[in-house]
Formats: sequence, C-alpha cells, structure tokens
Amino acid sequence: MTEEISKKTFDVETEALARRCVAVCEERKAAAILLFDVREQTILADYFIVCSGTSLPHLRAISDHVRRELQAAGVKPRGTEGSPSSQWLVLDYGVILVHILMPEMRHYYCLEDLWDNRKIIYRGGEPLPAVRPGQGRGTAVIPPHLTSATVIPGVEAEAEAEAEDEDDAGSEGEDSHPSMS
Repeated sequence: MTEEISKKTFDVETEALARRCVAVCEERKAAAILLFDVREQTILADYFIVCSGTSLPHLRAISDHVRRELQAAGVKPRGTEGSPSSQWLVLDYGVILVHILMPEMRHYYCLEDLWDNRKIIYRGGEPLPAVRPGQGRGTAVIPPHLTSATVIPGVEAEAEAEAEDEDDAGSEGEDSHPSMS
C-alpha cells in the first residue's frame, strides 16, 4: 500500500515538473509546445516535451531557462545534447525529455509523429512560424551523417529492372506500328 501511494506521489510530482518545464517554455515564447504522457509507450521517459525556437539565441534562452528553473527545484539533467548551432537541443531529466528545435529541423524529423496524438496532455505556445521558401521538410539542413546514400541490397536491382521493363514496353509500341515511308 505504501509503495502504491509513493508511486502515485512520484507520478504527480513528475507531471508537475513536466508542466513546470512547459510553463518555462511558454514564458520564453517557445513555439508549438507539446507535452506527451508516454509512460505506457516507452521506458525512456514518462514525459516528452517538444517545442521550437525561432532563432539560435532563442533556442539557447529556452534551454538555459528550463535548466535554471529545474536546478532551482533541485533537479539536474542526467545529460544534455546538442548546441544552438546544431538547431536541436535535448535536456534529459530521466523521466522527462525536453526537445527544443528550430522549425526546419522539427519539420524534417517530425518527432511528434513518434507518439500517439491522444497522449498529448498539453498543446500551447505560438504556432510554428511558416517555413521560409527553400526550407522545410525537403530542404532542411541535413546532418552530414545522414547525407550518404543508403544502399539496400536488391532494391536498386528491382528499380533498374522496372525501368528496363518500362523502356521495353515503350519500344514494343513503336515497333508494332508500320513505318510510314
């Protein structure tokens, strides 16, 4: 019984902490803030926060203020990844993962598609800024480790065979008509 009460208390405190992270993101004018309750879907974290900044200094400001606020509450991150210049920052608090991305990176990676929309327990902030022409899903800055072509055995051969079949079908049509000379 005591263990069950302790777990419920922990869950309430964890959700309150996640909501405090969201409030800091709101205060710092983060865009398109989503808070997911992913306790039933993954063991990585209980809550998953995704938000966007509109510039590299804005990413830094959101990240710094979340860190300061949680540090004031006695919670330190288990780890942090990324830098504003990478356009994607991750703050790992164990039970809470906070992802802060530039809109172009967010459109490209679509992190929110990893989780069921029914698991969103908070949606707020300004809408994502419109993607500037020449940017967005098809043209976002792609990290170098993702730019090399991936060869899947058999797939290339199938594509070439299909292309040859199409060429053959086109040339059969030409040969079947008598030439007009």
